Amino acid sequence: MNRSRTIVILLAALLLSAVAAVAQGGKTGGIKGKVRVKGEGPTADVTVVVSQNEREVAQTTSNGKGEFQVQGLEPGTYSLTLRKTGLSVGTLNNIQVKAGKTRALPDRLILTINEASIARVWGSVFNQGGYSVPNVRIELARVEADGRARKIDGRLTNESGQVVFKLSPEKAIYRMTVIAEGAEAQVKDVEVDGAMVYRVAFTIERPPK
Repeated sequence: MNRSRTIVILLAALLLSAVAAVAQGGKTGGIKGKVRVKGEGPTADVTVVVSQNEREVAQTTSNGKGEFQVQGLEPGTYSLTLRKTGLSVGTLNNIQVKAGKTRALPDRLILTINEASIARVWGSVFNQGGYSVPNVRIELARVEADGRARKIDGRLTNESGQVVFKLSPEKAIYRMTVIAEGAEAQVKDVEVDGAMVYRVAFTIERPPK
């Protein structure tokens, strides 16, 4: 009898806790959004700081799809600050949060690359005589942790046989592939670790006719 009574009391306590949690959740709201880098698409690891009256109340980080979400915010007006090394600081003010609602932000959370703190991968293409070769395609891919290469850009060399890719200074490995008519494709990896210039040179070797 006592055991049954104890079980009933425990179940009642759990039920009351669940009801309280739901009620509390109905009194607060949230914010969600997606961060992009201009010309590159969604970006991960952006620190999102939520503030109210210049006081920080919450913080989170964007995922691999650039998405983030913050819950448990009291109804009111908030502002967001977005930060990531190598990118400009983004801000969004006057965000209204209502009880029981998650505010979906418009698709305008776009950050730009901070020119003062970026890495530049400088690719140069020469022929066997040492002369620059224009109009040769260089493709750039980021080598992911699982070894797969994800293409992120591709351009033709200019009149000086060069292409410059502007990247985040965070440590990463990039793969450059030179595709020239009549020659085998050439591939080189470059490790980026900081805001500086990384130079990669290629020599096109065309077989004799």
